[in-house]
Amino acid sequence: MKNRPHIAIIGAGAAGCFCGALLGELLPGADVTILEAGRQPMAKLSITGGGRCNITNTFKDTGALKAYPRGGRLMEHLLKGFGPDDVCRWFSDRGVKFVCQEDQCIFPASQDAMQIVRILRKACEDAGVKIRCSCPVSGITSLEDGGFALTVCDGEVLKADIAVITIGGLSSAKLCRVFEGLGIELVKPVPSLFSLKTESSIKELAGAVVNPVKVSLEGTKLGAIGPLLVTDWGFSGPAVLKLSSYAARDLAESGYKGTLAVNWMYDCTEEEVMDLLEGYSGNYRHKNIASVYPPKLTGRLWNFIISKADIKENVKFAELSAKQRRRLCSMLLHDTYPITGRGRFKDEFVTCGGVPLGQVNSSTLESRSHPGLYFAGEVLDIDAVTGGFNLQAAWTTAHRVANSIKESI
Repeated sequence: MKNRPHIAIIGAGAAGCFCGALLGELLPGADVTILEAGRQPMAKLSITGGGRCNITNTFKDTGALKAYPRGGRLMEHLLKGFGPDDVCRWFSDRGVKFVCQEDQCIFPASQDAMQIVRILRKACEDAGVKIRCSCPVSGITSLEDGGFALTVCDGEVLKADIAVITIGGLSSAKLCRVFEGLGIELVKPVPSLFSLKTESSIKELAGAVVNPVKVSLEGTKLGAIGPLLVTDWGFSGPAVLKLSSYAARDLAESGYKGTLAVNWMYDCTEEEVMDLLEGYSGNYRHKNIASVYPPKLTGRLWNFIISKADIKENVKFAELSAKQRRRLCSMLLHDTYPITGRGRFKDEFVTCGGVPLGQVNSSTLESRSHPGLYFAGEVLDIDAVTGGFNLQAAWTTAHRVANSIKESI
């Protein structure tokens, strides 16, 4: 290895820029260049969390194995070396203050993702790390005498002693072109973290939020719990986004068709729901059934559920038969809706798939077949549910790669 090795990082997202900043600190003599296809580095980071940047999570409510549907065991191992406290400490040392929400999501107190972007850019600049934007990499090949040749914009070929690939969220075709010269067979990337479309008239209740509910994909054992949001195209909210992560491959294989089951009263047993309905029948005998409903539901949603249970809203509680109560209880606990597609709005910030974890050294994240080639971030077959876990994976894997490179030189 040269005294001043050239390290090329492909992708100026969160993982790429954090890895670059760390390498600049760990190896002050190295020549580090980050190559980015887009016009600006960290474009996705700048809008993550609605522009507030959910930088990580405490993991107090969700362990690594549940937070990462793919790559959970590897992340559980890597988080011991660089976890959420370490992330907060690194950014705190550079002036960032943090707030932790009740759901254990951690945001910068400024509620401004650009603060994180600026800090990473400055860290790279201060360490002499170059960022070349509008410079897509179309291919990588290993050189016989060591190192790599990278084909970039307009056919220019760059040589690097060490290459770090941090691109992510790309189509399978784009990824395959980049990896074509390396002989690495990818796990096909498919979207994760998306809302669900339905043709049900429940869409007319757009804006309704119920928390908590349990949603599940019929025909599987996959489910998620949390707030559900009814939208004008179907369903969204943390519960649905988590389910889309767990069921990303199942839904992709079915062409995003299936049946969504919703348990509106997840925090109640069947017996408790029946007692509630019987209590209404006793305490509100002369009121219309549409006028009294469980506190967690909205009036419009309750009326929708009543109608779906084939009960007229002008029926009085005293007139509600035992059979109707059982039918209404069943609807509250197991309501179903046809899934007709996935939301195509800009909530698909994550994909599952990429470089198979079996092809990388779990301790260093170096390629098993190409020494000197490392992977960090979403390019690996690691992805998480919503809540700051995906960004934590970017920070953790980038940290591991930077330190692995230092240890190898």
